[in-house]
Amino acid sequence: MADFRSERMPSPEGEGRAKHALEQAWNLYYSANKATNKPIYAALPFLKSMLRGYTASNLFDLFGFWVSWRLLGGFEGMQEHLGMSRSSIFRRIALFRRVFGEHPDVYEFPGITIDPAAFAVGMAERKTDPEPE
Repeated sequence: MADFRSERMPSPEGEGRAKHALEQAWNLYYSANKATNKPIYAALPFLKSMLRGYTASNLFDLFGFWVSWRLLGGFEGMQEHLGMSRSSIFRRIALFRRVFGEHPDVYEFPGITIDPAAFAVGMAERKTDPEPE
């Protein structure tokens, strides 16, 4: 197994590309919705902090579930490649539908493209490459 401790990034953010892209997107979103958001947060100041941890954790899990669903070929692929049980997959599908209103097989995240073929080729190449010393 490779030891990347000797090849440290400048920070835990790596080069900061994801953080920068998110900050730009959030600033655009927030400025466009500021008139709506401000009175809601003023009326319910506790709402933002109260739900942040629960919401962030669930959204992160559901997004990963959606990506895995797409890359591994859906229900059967998740059973075969991840060893997930039927009930576990059904629970996640139900939660995904409650949150996003659609089945993960149908839902599309704006701005995100999944390429299962490129993923499969890339993973096969990584699997056959010898480990660096």
